Amino acid sequence: MTPTVSMAGLKALSDSFESRQPQDVLAHAIGTYFPDIVLASSFGAEDVALIDMAHRINPKTPIFYLDTDFLFTETYETRDRLIAKYGIAPIQVKSLLTPERQAEKFGDKLWERRPDECCNQRKVEPLARVLKGYKAWITGIRRDQAPTRANAGLVEWDQKFELVKFNPLARWTSEEVWTYIKLHEVPYNPLHDRNYPSIGCTYCTRPVQPGEDPRAGRWAGQAKTECGLHIK
Repeated sequence: MTPTVSMAGLKALSDSFESRQPQDVLAHAIGTYFPDIVLASSFGAEDVALIDMAHRINPKTPIFYLDTDFLFTETYETRDRLIAKYGIAPIQVKSLLTPERQAEKFGDKLWERRPDECCNQRKVEPLARVLKGYKAWITGIRRDQAPTRANAGLVEWDQKFELVKFNPLARWTSEEVWTYIKLHEVPYNPLHDRNYPSIGCTYCTRPVQPGEDPRAGRWAGQAKTECGLHIK
């Protein structure tokens, strides 16, 4: 941890934002750390809302996305619509292994046999690599998305990647996110309208059926519920 950051200080800062809006958290984050802060985007509902908010605060805020090579066509199209609307230039971050090289090294269809290793190669390692260039990052995680995220702070120290982590939407519900998207006419992934509340890779994401958990469509049929980016 850097000398200017303390756990107690981050906890106090996080607590101070509990009764405020995501834009307040973002304004502090960007105002304090720019240009050494980056917004992580999967172009899902939460992330497109954050892109709109960040653009209003500082349109030069860096944005990156993890291109696993297995994303939905609709995800790339959403990226392009956001670029057209906001003039952003999201940084594409890829695995050091092409899908073909991964298959040679680990065997075919790694996502079926060892999904954690597939996520490690295509998400966790690339994320660790890109975050080394920053002092803070912004994510779209919300507390009610999953039990693993229930205690997420609005501001916290990311021990896994060793930098400050801002979760401006942690307190918001899905309904609040969608209200923002519709109010500000933010481009969003059309898969959300087809029962995909959480969108990942094509091989590991399916539509969610009525009554299912919102993340039931991720790694269906397996014990896995997280890709490893937000596990402490």
